[in-house]
Amino acid sequence: MYETQYHRASSVQDAVSRMDAAGEGKYVSGGMTLIPTMKQRLASPSDLIDLRHIAEMQGISVNGRSVRIGAATTHYDVASSAALKAVCPAICSLASHIGDPHVRHMGTIGGSIANNDPAADYPAAMLGLGATIVTNRREIAADDFFTGLFETALEDSEIVVAVSFDAPAKAAYQKFANPASRYAMTGVFVAKRDNGEVRVAVTGAGANGVFRQAEMEAALAANWTPDALGNISVDASELLSDIHADAAYRANLVKVMAKRAVAAA
Repeated sequence: MYETQYHRASSVQDAVSRMDAAGEGKYVSGGMTLIPTMKQRLASPSDLIDLRHIAEMQGISVNGRSVRIGAATTHYDVASSAALKAVCPAICSLASHIGDPHVRHMGTIGGSIANNDPAADYPAAMLGLGATIVTNRREIAADDFFTGLFETALEDSEIVVAVSFDAPAKAAYQKFANPASRYAMTGVFVAKRDNGEVRVAVTGAGANGVFRQAEMEAALAANWTPDALGNISVDASELLSDIHADAAYRANLVKVMAKRAVAAA
């Protein structure tokens, strides 16, 4: 690991000020991606600004069906929140299957979506729930936030401070996990609102990262059953192929995981 300067930010403004003063700084939350990358000397930030201890970025608030989750909230805290489980058990279940216990106790929801790993779970939840990403500067709809592999709409020094959403009437997430990393080789989050709107978000499969599956959304809006997806053929041309699975295999997994998610919901 290259030499770096560590800073523990006491507030969002303190973090921004420290980043602005840094040469080549990086924000770090759980560090589940950045720290291993630094250990391999694939990243060499001059400064690390730690966001995990900022009180205003922690905790879960549930008001009726309106939910707000602080960006520094760990996967474990999301998974174990009784208040959140009462209105949106799907996101609690998703969080409970991220990585291993160490990852769940250290990793944070804000770090996951800001990193936007193409195989991460939370981006699918954010798209599927139609969530809003709250930063220190603005609010960004999830549909506009995820822009490509490891890319988001975040600007320099901008920090994700929370995510918010209205809990849907029905939702579930199912993934085919890599047995070693527990990352999603393909994961599908489905949600249906009281007004009939359906959202289907896919992670782990897209060549450009997380995406919505419009054909499945239309089919499920007309008939909310796994059978409604039976005649849908997923286009493999824009899906990932790697050592774990080729695009055609992932195309089949999208359909299988979507069916399982609808059944679970």
